[in-house]
Order: sequence, then C-alpha cells, then structure tokens
Amino acid sequence: MSLPRTARFTHLLRVYWEDTDAGGIVFYANYLKFFERARTEWLRHAGHGQQAMVDRTGTMFVVTDSRLRYLKPARLDDQLQVTVEPVEIGRARIRVKQQAWCGDSLLCEGEIAIACVDRGTFRPCRIPNDILESITE
Repeated sequence: MSLPRTARFTHLLRVYWEDTDAGGIVFYANYLKFFERARTEWLRHAGHGQQAMVDRTGTMFVVTDSRLRYLKPARLDDQLQVTVEPVEIGRARIRVKQQAWCGDSLLCEGEIAIACVDRGTFRPCRIPNDILESITE
C-alpha cells in the first residue's frame, strides 16, 4: 500500500579530504554515505532519531536495494545539497529518490529502498505508526 508522497528534503554537506581519492575527486561509493546521512537527517527532521527508534520500538531501517547513476564528479571542499524525496511509502518499506547537487550541477542520483525490520530477527515488520504519520504529512 502506498501512502501520499512528502516534500523533498535537502541536507547540506561539505566534501572532506577523507571523501576523496588521491586526485581530490569524491570516491564513487561515498555517495552512498552521503545519501545515508541525508536519509538520517530527513528522519531526524521528522522527529525520529534512528537510535531512539531502535530503543523505543525495537525496529530499525535497513537498505534493501540501491541504484545509483553518476553524472559529474564532486571535488574536495565542494558544498553539496543531498536530497531525499519519497517515491513510495508502504507499511514496511520506503523507496526514495535521492540526488547530490553542487550548485546547479546534478552529480549523482539514485533510488534507495529501505525496509523496517525487527532489530533482533531482522525480519520485516511494520513501520511504527508515528513515523509513518510524520513522513507522510
């Protein structure tokens, strides 16, 4: 079941030395880290820290699928705008579109699917209602 989409969320971050290769270009796998940080801040902005979710409900989110397309390189010291835009929100799974921008240049884009699982068994479970409500408003 899909619930209504929510607005796009943007997280700003700076490219540090540790994010780059010897040429000062962001290592391709680090876009996954940037996207993870943006999703974490998206949830925090909605009022839900991930550790608090685990502690309170015994559930957590895990990535089940990721597809990225690389368009242009980010470089050392660039300031990036990393977006999160829900595409599909179900009872146990969320699919989001994410993009990394530097100014007006789209650098990387992709879709990430995350599932809510029980922290002990890693079996899929329903996303807690308060979280569903806050990300679909």
